[in-house]
Amino acid sequence: MTTLRVPQVAEVLGVSTDTVRRWVDRGLLPDQHDAAGRRVVDGAALAAVLRAQRHLDADGRSSARNRLPGIVTDVVRDGVMAQVELQAGPFRLVSLMSREAADELGLAPGVLAEAVVKATVVVVERAGAGA
Repeated sequence: MTTLRVPQVAEVLGVSTDTVRRWVDRGLLPDQHDAAGRRVVDGAALAAVLRAQRHLDADGRSSARNRLPGIVTDVVRDGVMAQVELQAGPFRLVSLMSREAADELGLAPGVLAEAVVKATVVVVERAGAGA
């Protein structure tokens, strides 16, 4: 059984440790205590909660399921293309699109936007296993 400490859960979910503690206190996340008396969340139970939540977030507009709300931090336009940077929680995402699309969407620093990721290849690594 994999257990996660509250700071780990907060990092994975992109929320504060206080938010995770409030969710546990309200019964939204199941918790236990480890041998040191620290509050921990069972990884499989957390995954089940997230799977159950997933269907509530689906809006049926697209087959893409990976939606990351964020804020545009930079837009670089040239004659035909635009490079758009978006900060979504701790993640910096960069998208290349036509200048026309960026203009039609009104993308500029400070604009709230949502990155929608649909990929056939996604590399997944174990946390802490990278170089």
